Amino acid sequence: MPGLRPDPALPQRSGRDGHRAGSPRPCTGTAAREPPAGPRPSRFAVAFGEPRPGRRTSGRALKDARLDDYDAVYYPGGHGPMEDLAFDADSGKLLVDALASGKPLAVVCHAPAALLATRDADGTSPFAGYRITGFTNDEEEAVGLASKAKWLMEDEVKKLGVEFSCGPIWQPYTVVDRNLYTGQNPASAGPLAQELLKVLT
Repeated sequence: MPGLRPDPALPQRSGRDGHRAGSPRPCTGTAAREPPAGPRPSRFAVAFGEPRPGRRTSGRALKDARLDDYDAVYYPGGHGPMEDLAFDADSGKLLVDALASGKPLAVVCHAPAALLATRDADGTSPFAGYRITGFTNDEEEAVGLASKAKWLMEDEVKKLGVEFSCGPIWQPYTVVDRNLYTGQNPASAGPLAQELLKVLT
């Protein structure tokens, strides 16, 4: 969406701190990166939405991502997850597997929309009962997009049975529940990265 950007703060920050980010995607035709020689840094699986037409991509397809190859999973925000990851079975499996593994799983801004793909045939999600945050209806109203959206992330994610909380709009706010790390908005991406790096260093 114009004017709003994803929140890839974790890969940028982690790169400076000696961690590397892989980029599994729900699209096909992307090449997997080979790990560098030398000491092994922590590896992040970073899930992004479909690239814009004509944009070059790298990383591996989500369906080919192996959780064993990563120490943590990070889903950046932006409206993209509402368009594709919310309905992507491969993304849903990665999230379910990451949660069950006990490895750190970080989701920020609009990315909790991806949790909708974790529902089973009965509509039950393993994220039910977890405390989370994400981009709020009030923030969506403030940017003037609530009335244009097909659905609002906060409303739909609450239907999973999660305990949704939030701070003041545009202010950093993070929630940690077991191995799940969530951030409310773009301002929360940096603090969320710091929380995640605490358990990886």
